[in-house]
Amino acid sequence: MPRRLLALACVSACLLTACGVLPHGGTARRTVTVWLMKDSASPEFLRRFTDDFEHTHPGLALDIRIQQWTGIGTKVQAALKADGSDGPDVIEVGNTQVPQYIDKGGLLDLTLESMRDWGLDDWLPGLAEPGQRDGQQFGIPWYAANRVVIYRKDLFAEAGVTAPPKTRQEWLEATRKLNSAGHQGIYLAGQDWYTLAGFIWDEGGELAVEGDAGWRGTLDSPAALRGMDFYRRLHALGAGPAGADEEHPPQAGVFASGRAAQIVAVPGLAQSIVQQNPGLKGRLGFFPVPGRSAGRTGAVFTGGSDLVVPQNTDERKGALAVVEALTGARWDSDLARTMNYVPNKARLAPAVAGEEGVAAMAAGAAHGRATPSTPEWAVVEAGNPIKRYMTAVLTGADPATEARRASRRITEELKVSLR
Repeated sequence: MPRRLLALACVSACLLTACGVLPHGGTARRTVTVWLMKDSASPEFLRRFTDDFEHTHPGLALDIRIQQWTGIGTKVQAALKADGSDGPDVIEVGNTQVPQYIDKGGLLDLTLESMRDWGLDDWLPGLAEPGQRDGQQFGIPWYAANRVVIYRKDLFAEAGVTAPPKTRQEWLEATRKLNSAGHQGIYLAGQDWYTLAGFIWDEGGELAVEGDAGWRGTLDSPAALRGMDFYRRLHALGAGPAGADEEHPPQAGVFASGRAAQIVAVPGLAQSIVQQNPGLKGRLGFFPVPGRSAGRTGAVFTGGSDLVVPQNTDERKGALAVVEALTGARWDSDLARTMNYVPNKARLAPAVAGEEGVAAMAAGAAHGRATPSTPEWAVVEAGNPIKRYMTAVLTGADPATEARRASRRITEELKVSLR
């Protein structure tokens, strides 16, 4: 066979087999590479989604690659800087990680699509706000999770507490009743700063604010001090260590020991509690962290994930189609039901209404917040002067003095450039 005909024959064979021609229509599929994090979605969900997406987008094929959380920041940064078409077209990132990727550059501006097609104004603020910069939207909310109160129904009944509290004052009063007969009213570790952040936000305060001179810590504001005072009063109604966080010792184990009436945690922790103490099966309940008034749940830190699109993608249209599908009402609700997450919009909360813990989480997420939207916040968390501040106050130090000290330290750490 002449060399030219042989080459044409090889090309034809490739197009008919491994190079991805659709069996119907004769149009080559374009591959969209998607990086998702380990355990964010079940294999069965991903199979359902892939089958449906490829059926409804006949010109596209999905290549979903599961990533590990360890080292993911470096890997994403490298992908955003890479040349060529071998990298991801869509990436899942933690909601509080988005600011560092925005700061480094390399993300596609998705403001137009967010406003016109994806319902930007309806997203949970704790997911949406970290994905914004100067009025532009780079991170698209996918799913959320946040803390609720996990409580012992039997101990509530014994103490005469007939219904979960709706306000912070009711919560204090109920916890005082529960803090007797050898039981802790609540197990609240002294350095659970995510829970403290919610109380500060509830009072109208902030952990840090951005001004003309840059970011500065604001734990010493009157509102933030009120949040710390509520934390102090709640903490006193149990035996949580003043100098440790909720993982030292793990609060699931403490609660499983049977002497605490409440903890503040993600509802999924209930599974670990029951595994450690099967006798608690059927005795656990959930309610949103109460707010200052009965008509509004308390503010909570919202964790979760956003989806971003690298500027260097060769499949912009396909990438946008994936983001639209995954974060749209149908598949976002499906993911929430499958994985016990909170959907990305408050109006989708009915999708998880049948699961008590997730329903409580969704109610709180409507008033969820994220940490300050600056990449340098990672420096603050690394040294975490908030924890030291909390311990000092809980062991008798003057709150205003310690808040000023902690705020100065936060301000200093927010000036450490990561660029």
